[in-house]
Amino acid sequence: MINPFVTNGYAGSEYFCDRLKETSDIITWLCNGNNLALISPRRYGKTDLIRHCFDQEEIKEHYYTFIIDIYSTKSLSEMVNKMGKTILETLKPKGRRHWELFLNVIHSLKTGITYDALGQPSWNVSVGDIVNPNNTLDEIFRYLQRADKRCIVAIDEFQQILKYEDANVEAALRTHVQYCSNANFVFTGSQRRLMGAMFVSPNRPFYQSVTIMNLDLIQEDIYFQFCKAHFGKAGKSIDRDVVKQLYACFGGVTFYLQKVMNVLFMQTEDGGCCDISKWQPAIDYIVDFTAPTYEDLMYQLPEKQSLVLKAIAKEGKVVQITSGRFAKQHGLVSPSAVKSAVNALLDKDLITHNKGVYQVYDKFLEFWLNRS
Repeated sequence: MINPFVTNGYAGSEYFCDRLKETSDIITWLCNGNNLALISPRRYGKTDLIRHCFDQEEIKEHYYTFIIDIYSTKSLSEMVNKMGKTILETLKPKGRRHWELFLNVIHSLKTGITYDALGQPSWNVSVGDIVNPNNTLDEIFRYLQRADKRCIVAIDEFQQILKYEDANVEAALRTHVQYCSNANFVFTGSQRRLMGAMFVSPNRPFYQSVTIMNLDLIQEDIYFQFCKAHFGKAGKSIDRDVVKQLYACFGGVTFYLQKVMNVLFMQTEDGGCCDISKWQPAIDYIVDFTAPTYEDLMYQLPEKQSLVLKAIAKEGKVVQITSGRFAKQHGLVSPSAVKSAVNALLDKDLITHNKGVYQVYDKFLEFWLNRS
């Protein structure tokens, strides 16, 4: 039997918790020709929600769907490379007629496409092969416009384009999106301030071009019912207090709930009950596996950054992070040194800053720091 608390991607509707209204809203907007911006902190389940929507018959039967994660990209060339590879890999299982139409449009990268003995193509394009990323971007959008089905393109962590050194990326993408009548777009992002500015500021290219949706947490009672049902199907049971404690501990963030519940389900014997005594050992079990990686991470950090990270972990949530109180209480050199370290930790995605609150990004790292 599969562990129903999936921690790696989307495994189908049976293992997807709630989001009934969000799913209905997204499908309705997209099927009526709208573009969306879906915003929430990371690890709330944005990408899996999009996959869930794309898996519904209203979308699956009538559209080509592409999910392009640009979180790791640092330039327009890398983004274009990711887009091309994703589109080809999505079309390949559908048959030659589908992927051939795409490759016939991508003239600028012909040398980067190779074929195996069965005639199946592979995307072997390197970033260095993309001499003019704007031309390749034109070709990709030309395919979307000419595709034999309507397309829906989700671009994950869309605010990443603001970090590119390339000029006018935001404006160029907006122009392409505006004139691509055969496709709709979903722009997901985890940095609310940046995403909000892109879509609600009158002087920005994407101003008023999308419907903005903010993704909230799954409600605690709904998540408990989800857990109870899956434990029950396996001949097991779970106390409500376990979910209540986990929900409070991790602020209801889906990724952490699923990760711990995966372990609790695994460690609860057939016919057994998962009670409140088991939740902390489950967290320790997860943290112990990752401890060597955390040790390496801390070893590589400069001392000031390491001390600030530990201080933030100790407080859990920090508001006035450059105050004299914070520096003094945690034995830090000065508020200015704290500010410098905080900026570096933000750049490394080791901490988050949302609505004036600083926190350690990885909650399991926070547990490890507080016990080490």
